[in-house]
Amino acid sequence: MTPFQEFDAELEDWNTLSASQPCSGLLLGNGASMAVWHDFYYDSLFEKAKSVSEKPLSQTELSVFDALGTRNFEHVLSALKTASKVNKALAISSASPRKRYYAIKEALINCTQDVHIPWRLMQADTLRCWQQELARYATVYCSNYDLLTPWAVMQAPKQFNDLFDNPSATFELSNALGKGKATRVLYLHGAMHLVKNQEGKARKLNADEATLLSSFAVNHSISALDDVPLFVSEGSSDDKRKSIRYSDYLSFCHEQLMTHKDALCLFGHSLSEQDQHLINALRQAPLKTLCISIYPRSEAFIRFQKNHYTALFADKKLTLRFYNSKTHPLGSSKHSVPVEV
Repeated sequence: MTPFQEFDAELEDWNTLSASQPCSGLLLGNGASMAVWHDFYYDSLFEKAKSVSEKPLSQTELSVFDALGTRNFEHVLSALKTASKVNKALAISSASPRKRYYAIKEALINCTQDVHIPWRLMQADTLRCWQQELARYATVYCSNYDLLTPWAVMQAPKQFNDLFDNPSATFELSNALGKGKATRVLYLHGAMHLVKNQEGKARKLNADEATLLSSFAVNHSISALDDVPLFVSEGSSDDKRKSIRYSDYLSFCHEQLMTHKDALCLFGHSLSEQDQHLINALRQAPLKTLCISIYPRSEAFIRFQKNHYTALFADKKLTLRFYNSKTHPLGSSKHSVPVEV
């Protein structure tokens, strides 16, 4: 590991860096969303669901998470849906799996809406900035499950290919490589506007910008064992690997990151222990350069971050370039929306 004291606290300006080192891909992390809406800063959606004011997870629902050894809502909802189907097939009258399914879905809906920025507060300049910045790349890899990226894509749909552009709005592997010059947008951990249907296929919710957030709630509150939300809301890197493994869409997105060539820009991503699956993908990818954003909290923090990223790729022939996140358009303070009290 490179000694900590060897690093200085200098950061490049993004405009200068991007002019000398074009990047074909962008990997977005939660820091990008937090730059717009500070309430996206939270340690755990699972913990939020335990304490949300309206219908939090009960001890009975928590016991299901414990029994499955996960904090991932998708895993638990899928398991309960399967249990309910098995009960029906075996003529077992217990309605408990179905009841727990709806209760956990409702808690998930309540806490995600509690932390998400409302559409009415989104600023036109912010959406335009996101749309323009994302469109600069051949591929955008988004590890966030909030709606900022989908909202930006909806501003200029012809500029983007989210791989769900067909009449049924489902992911089809045969059409996944994209066509033309449109920017591919890949949601590495799923997203709030994506669901997994009864056959396990990924599907996009059809709604406009103003109703997409409420569509998430409506779609998952109807009284049937319907679509399961397809977003990795929680948990360890192992939990995330499981979600990826059991989804053809998520597997495809992950494989694309593993094969990304040349230069990749990271913005708002810490690459922490919970992101080991992403770190492994980046280490395997035939990359030549990683341009990494660092928020200039202090000189000590900058040095610490440089040391952290360098240690992750110390044995790789990879050039790391560090830039000040505040100099990137997505990191501009003018796009920060005050959180309502």
